[in-house]
Amino acid sequence: MSNYFVEMDNITKYFPGVKALADVKFNLKSGEVLACLGENGAGKSTLMKILTGIYSKDSGTIKVYGEVVEDMTANRARELGIAIIHQELNMCHHLTVAENIFLGRELVNGIKLDNKTMNQEARKTLDSLGIELDPTTLIGDLSVSKQQMVEIAKAISLDAKILIMDEPTSALSAAEIRELFRIIKQFRDDGVGIVYISHRMEEIDRIADRVIILRDGHYITDMLYQDTNLDEIISHMVGREIKEKFPQVECKIGEKIFEVKNLNAGRLVRDINFELFAGEIVGIAGLMGAGRTETVRAIFGVDPKVTGEIYIDSKQVTIDKPIDAIKAGLVLAPEDRRHQGLATKLSVRENVALPNLDILGGIFGTINRSKEKKMNAEAVENLKIRLPNVEVPAASLSGGNQQKVVVGKWLARDSRVVIFDEPTRGIDVAAKVEIYNLMNQLKEQGVAVLFVSSELPEVLGISDRILVMCDGKITADIKNEQVTQEQILHYATQFEDKKD
Repeated sequence: MSNYFVEMDNITKYFPGVKALADVKFNLKSGEVLACLGENGAGKSTLMKILTGIYSKDSGTIKVYGEVVEDMTANRARELGIAIIHQELNMCHHLTVAENIFLGRELVNGIKLDNKTMNQEARKTLDSLGIELDPTTLIGDLSVSKQQMVEIAKAISLDAKILIMDEPTSALSAAEIRELFRIIKQFRDDGVGIVYISHRMEEIDRIADRVIILRDGHYITDMLYQDTNLDEIISHMVGREIKEKFPQVECKIGEKIFEVKNLNAGRLVRDINFELFAGEIVGIAGLMGAGRTETVRAIFGVDPKVTGEIYIDSKQVTIDKPIDAIKAGLVLAPEDRRHQGLATKLSVRENVALPNLDILGGIFGTINRSKEKKMNAEAVENLKIRLPNVEVPAASLSGGNQQKVVVGKWLARDSRVVIFDEPTRGIDVAAKVEIYNLMNQLKEQGVAVLFVSSELPEVLGISDRILVMCDGKITADIKNEQVTQEQILHYATQFEDKKD
């Protein structure tokens, strides 16, 4: 038998108008964590979807456990012990946790579903991961973080020998990430081969045995992690050296253009008060469950407010739904780009145009196609969106390029306040810099930028001012002048004593 669990040679894959993979080689050993790295659109997810039978290869060979697999399908991959945790969650929101874990391989008792046994087995898997969840809970009632953990549990329940993790920590808390890494190391010790795709370099440093790097659909190199360093990895990924990870521009802070007073909404938005000024970037930091996303959703009108006043340019505005916010000059790029930020079955062109129909409208309710073409061209150029043309479905893009489309559709609007919720979640180092440059561009134009991020280095690296939240309240509003991660974490753990 071969020393490798997986050997892929000369893998080529075409999509309409683009060559996604060109003669790529890839191998995976038993009992190793292999970090598969590259920019968004490099071909990482496409290669893994070919290995798991989601996509078919156009040419090349695949060997698993030393044997050639001619026609890999999803069922064949599962039989071979290959499991994947996708970057974008693929959960059925109307089904329970247990039903999602056993989806496609349901247990039956005679002619009926054996829900009791599935719930028991799901409980065992969840307990082994340290996840406190009721297997009978509907997936749609869970946070993105908990849904991600269920996705991990589903893959692990397959007793996989080859486990692929595509951005598995993108929605997890620090404690959940530590638990996941413990599980990964246990699997590695048990001989499981693990492919780990992530743009968080600090994670690679903690768990990777070897790295393989793709760029623009081509194999670039692979090496033992101990024989390389972060700068070398990034240089291979992007084909150039990135000199500044957190580019900053100096701007004179202008007048106050946005204010929130006494905002309350649900359990995790409690008495929120803050101001934003023209030409500044304000980051919202806090632990998972602090209420950061809930706050920006309430401001934007996605979730109902209990109380609260919002002012733009010193005038009170009523925002009961997102269209009210957009008309008032306030826009939001949401955390869950796939389900809340994009119409994935529509083309990129249509996604960019959709929230801007008031700008693009011509006579008799028609679309001004020349304006639409220009708007799309500017979005693609300014954000360096990688795609063959703007007519491809948004669903066909990599996660990072989908994020750029979400951001790009707001570029045409003369917005006074732009809110980003986890804008760099699941995107590569170079793409992150492009998002930061966009924030700086907006800042220089006198726009107030507010962003939520779970990555403290990012908050410290790009913000002019930092709001820290804990337990639904703002616990600090501080200028970003020699602030440390320890100070941020201190304010992020200012929980109230709720004892009677």
